[in-house]
Amino acid sequence: MNRMTSSDIPVVGQWMHSFEEDSGDLRVYRPQNYPFPPARGRDGMEFLADGTFVDRGIGPTDAHQETRGRWEYLGSGQVRISAPGTRQAERTIEIVECGEQKLCIRQQA
Repeated sequence: MNRMTSSDIPVVGQWMHSFEEDSGDLRVYRPQNYPFPPARGRDGMEFLADGTFVDRGIGPTDAHQETRGRWEYLGSGQVRISAPGTRQAERTIEIVECGEQKLCIRQQA
């Protein structure tokens, strides 16, 4: 099993959804310390180098609700995300662009 590391694509880190920059089926994420415009709440995700994935959704009080799972690099920019034992279905995302200041993904159907 291949794991994506920061030397493959610099995806490891915490990313917050920059929904203002979304375009069509592409979702844009920025590092947590990015100077975002004010928003009521932002979802996000974190990729840890050990293969742990943390999904940070927005809860009913605008606080983050975390779901932990695993991520696996499948090659060609494809990443499988799973959270066994939770209500979240396994999914695959395509990394379209990834740099230190921007992560752009496409959800696979």
